[in-house]
Amino acid sequence: MTSKKVTVTNPEGLHMRPAGVFTKAMSAFESSVNIKFNGQNYNGKSIMNVLAAGIKCGSDIEIECDGADEQAALDKAVEIVQTAE
Repeated sequence: MTSKKVTVTNPEGLHMRPAGVFTKAMSAFESSVNIKFNGQNYNGKSIMNVLAAGIKCGSDIEIECDGADEQAALDKAVEIVQTAE
């Protein structure tokens, strides 16, 4: 398992469009992807879970990936969170 803490920089947070981009990209990986936010775990491959988290701009989240391609999944997840508009 590998993980990284990231600050959400999108002014709108992980709203519908960036959440869709995130979950679609994560679904391509074999590894499980979880987002830790406010003491809760959210499935990073489920748009409903990501939206339910209510992640706003400036929020600190931790992305955890576990599986055969965990590093590639984590790298892509961090890239999306830091560049999503």
